[in-house]
Amino acid sequence: MSGAIFQYPPELFALLVDAIPALCKSKMDLILFFRGAGVPPEFTSDIEKQLKTDRQSVRKHESARTILTRMNEGGDALLAARRELLKRVTGFEDFSRCYDNEVMKAKGLVAEVCRIVNVKDSFTRISRERDLAVEARRTEQQEKLRVIRERQEKIAAAKKGLFALFAETNPHRRGKALEGVLNSMFRAYDALIAEDFRRKGGHGGVEEQIDGVVEIDTHLFLVEMKWWEDPLGPTEVSPHINRILVRSSVGGILISSSDFTPAALNMCRDFLQQRVIVLCTLREVVDVLNRDYDLMAMLRAKIRAAKLERNPFKEVAW
Repeated sequence: MSGAIFQYPPELFALLVDAIPALCKSKMDLILFFRGAGVPPEFTSDIEKQLKTDRQSVRKHESARTILTRMNEGGDALLAARRELLKRVTGFEDFSRCYDNEVMKAKGLVAEVCRIVNVKDSFTRISRERDLAVEARRTEQQEKLRVIRERQEKIAAAKKGLFALFAETNPHRRGKALEGVLNSMFRAYDALIAEDFRRKGGHGGVEEQIDGVVEIDTHLFLVEMKWWEDPLGPTEVSPHINRILVRSSVGGILISSSDFTPAALNMCRDFLQQRVIVLCTLREVVDVLNRDYDLMAMLRAKIRAAKLERNPFKEVAW
């Protein structure tokens, strides 16, 4: 009996009123049956006293009903006794102690009590499992909302930082700050693998600098960010291409505040025969932020265009 029956429901109560007297041959056996289940003496003492003074006036069914009623009204204090009593009834096996003409009746009543208890336990388990499932879904939903809220807060902070850069007049500080702002945005989308790292040469000098590394759909992309006034040409694009070439199975993303020259576009288009490279303007990033769109969805669309259409600089229509 795994289910906790707080009070005997009417159907079960009526069965117990019939079953317990059938299992007990004498009136005193009935009292002992209840006492053995942990029923306090005060619940049976008046009936025991009546047995001693006027045995014939005591009826087993009436006594069982009286004691069961008191147990049902006993609240939490009698919960253990109610459980134990059910355990004793459902586990009853020695029917030789019953009157011969009541053995089949007793067996039938015990079987019916078992059936009712099992149904009750089943409903209790089902209800508990349902409640646990509802709580799990609620917790999962709350966790999803928390993650979304945190991402939105991180994106909002990056957006604020990006817009503040338009007031920065120092090109070097502005370009350096752009790396941090966009990397913060990639971090908000759980895409950033590494940010702004330098590889030194044999003499300790910086041999190459990479603004960031992101992972999109299990593929790694080196990210380069430029804040130039003039369109980027082959001279500005080729260093990023070279950094991609010296690494196996790595693509590239180049984000620029300006556009790209036709020569730079042709260079990147030819490079698509070897690796994936995507060109993106800061204008496109700002447009995504202003419209509250998904930056990663925009980059995925650009990556598909680079692979399928051999177009490294396709502006995504929203």
